[in-house]
Amino acid sequence: RPQALEALEDFMASRLPLFGHWQDAMWTGEPLLYHARISAALNLKLLDPREAIAAAQQAWRQGAAPLPAVEGFIRQILGWREYVRGIYWSGMPGYLEHNALDAHLPLPAWYWSGETPMRCLREVIAQTLRTGYAHHIQRLMVTGLYALLLGVDPHQVHQWYLAVYVDAVEWVEAPNTIGMSQYADGGLMASKPYIASGRYIDGMSDYCRGCRFKPAQRTGADACPFTTLYWDFLDRHAGMLLANPRTAPQLRNLQRLPPDEREAIAHQAAELRKAARLNSPG
Repeated sequence: RPQALEALEDFMASRLPLFGHWQDAMWTGEPLLYHARISAALNLKLLDPREAIAAAQQAWRQGAAPLPAVEGFIRQILGWREYVRGIYWSGMPGYLEHNALDAHLPLPAWYWSGETPMRCLREVIAQTLRTGYAHHIQRLMVTGLYALLLGVDPHQVHQWYLAVYVDAVEWVEAPNTIGMSQYADGGLMASKPYIASGRYIDGMSDYCRGCRFKPAQRTGADACPFTTLYWDFLDRHAGMLLANPRTAPQLRNLQRLPPDEREAIAHQAAELRKAARLNSPG
């Protein structure tokens, strides 16, 4: 409890003012950046969520933090965290069995070691195994995104998150993984699957610097696997994505590609899935 209060006070004094602007950023060797470091304390009930909210409100009233940063922080706790609680308890016990995208690939074995040539995944997984922590964009748009694009069984992704993160209490973790990250509940939690190519990671981090893969390249030996799998995901789930107003524009970008390029993308994506099967734990 004293350590939890110390962590809360440290965040309010040191990082809250810039939290709103930088909360989605990722940087090599910087696991926290401007994040709070209190998720485990909240989920293990060492901190009352109302304490964290009150501390942020006080920081704003005292002029120590701007409104956008304070609003973004409070929204994560009062808004998103309680929404997640409602999703879990209204959907259990069957919520864990959702697999709307019919994804059945095994989780690649390197999720347990970080031994992959993809620098972003290597960095985030190594950090996770070393500290038991990754912030929400590292989880959603690196480890979670790759599993989604590849077509990994969402229950295996859920089990991995539950095993590796110190803040992973199931009622918090499961909807964020099965619903938000893997879209396995078919849209009960989120209005669209959160999908992106390697360009997103390049824009939000320094991970692509020095990586052998090129985030702008869809096919070929240097193509970023995220980018190849992103375009393949669009093709494989075209009907669902075209019917969703939030993802239809992405589908139209796919439709502009010539048939031979789409075929090359599908072939390269199939090879990535084949490699994933060969590198699975059993």
